[in-house]
Amino acid sequence: MRLAGPLRIVALVVTVGVTWIALSILLGGPGSHFPRIQQLFTSPESSVTAEPRARKYKCGLPQPCPEEHLAFRMVSGAANVIGPKICLEDKMLMSSVKDNVGRGLNIALVNGVSGELIEARAFDMWAGDVNDLLKFIRPLHEGTLVFVASYDDPATKMNEETRKLFSDLGSKNVKDLAFRDSWVFVGAKGVQNKSPFEQHVKNSKHTNKYEGWPEALEMEGCIPRRTMAS
Repeated sequence: MRLAGPLRIVALVVTVGVTWIALSILLGGPGSHFPRIQQLFTSPESSVTAEPRARKYKCGLPQPCPEEHLAFRMVSGAANVIGPKICLEDKMLMSSVKDNVGRGLNIALVNGVSGELIEARAFDMWAGDVNDLLKFIRPLHEGTLVFVASYDDPATKMNEETRKLFSDLGSKNVKDLAFRDSWVFVGAKGVQNKSPFEQHVKNSKHTNKYEGWPEALEMEGCIPRRTMAS
């Protein structure tokens, strides 16, 4: 019984000693400013100087457009699930969030001088009336920019007049556009040559990314402002 007191003292000294050693290891010793304990709460990634993020410009472009050019980015619909997007000069003209897109052809008409949106509409090319589309694009004024993004099916209701009108706007692929193809296009009323801003992927069961649809298309670039107002 007389040894209980000394044993307790020895146990206390050992506990204090072990605690001191442990703290010394964690804290890295006097004057160390706790480098080791900091390492326990620092991820390997944060210990390396972070690289600066790449700057994004209008509509998410990796580089700014030259003066007197309009920055744009557009994405076609993905299958019949994700709607298309059309962005111009950092303004979203058409998207699911804006609730102004739909199955078929999604078209935004833009003043080629000011870059201001004139009108944006979706035309159902599966069950809609193609005459609604014809009435929309027939009376375009000289200099009007036409942004087109497909969603689900862009072509079932197309007729020869529709294809000719888009061809006159600068499209080279509209003549081959078919059921459930993916298509993005920027043209203009009064162009003399075919537009450099066009992408087209055929619907094919051998190459489709989705079960019944090809991959979505993404296109971006800089369009020279027109010299004649629409």
